[in-house]
Amino acid sequence: MATKEKNFWILLVFLLSGLVVGGLLGILAEGINWLWWLTYGQSFGITSPVTLDLSVLKITFSFMIKINIASILGMAISILIYRKI
Repeated sequence: MATKEKNFWILLVFLLSGLVVGGLLGILAEGINWLWWLTYGQSFGITSPVTLDLSVLKITFSFMIKINIASILGMAISILIYRKI
């Protein structure tokens, strides 16, 4: 009998898409006065880029994450959708 297995990778894709869509909605909500609370959040990561110079190849590393209330709500909604599937 075939069972429906939920895959970890599908959950990860749902979470990342919820994070991105929620973050975009949070950025769009910045201009609306009554949705200011969606933009409240925190940024963390490497603020100044780290450069690796190998004389033939120059690589610059930088990593920044900005999490706001809208991205958290997007992740929560994506988990609810994942559970319904």
